Amino acid sequence: MIYHVVSQTNWQKALQQGFYEADSLVNEGFIHTSKANQVDGVLNRYYKDVPDLLLLHIDEKKLTAPLKYELAPSVNEEFPHIYGQLNLDAVEKIEKI
Repeated sequence: MIYHVVSQTNWQKALQQGFYEADSLVNEGFIHTSKANQVDGVLNRYYKDVPDLLLLHIDEKKLTAPLKYELAPSVNEEFPHIYGQLNLDAVEKIEKI
């Protein structure tokens, strides 16, 4: 299982479109995701005091886009990156943060 933080607004847009694309897919070429033990660090670094967030629980075996683990030098950890749109049927659970 991998995880992705998304605003409720962007998730609603994804449900209407039938797929999810983070801004990072356009800007960096992939969607940032995390392993379970990395989620708290991501929330503390990038989403402190941001309201209306959801945590997507994604089954990486159901992804239709390629998944690669790559080093984030700023924290010296490998993170999973989805290189393409997130197909909604790969999302197993949606948790309010």
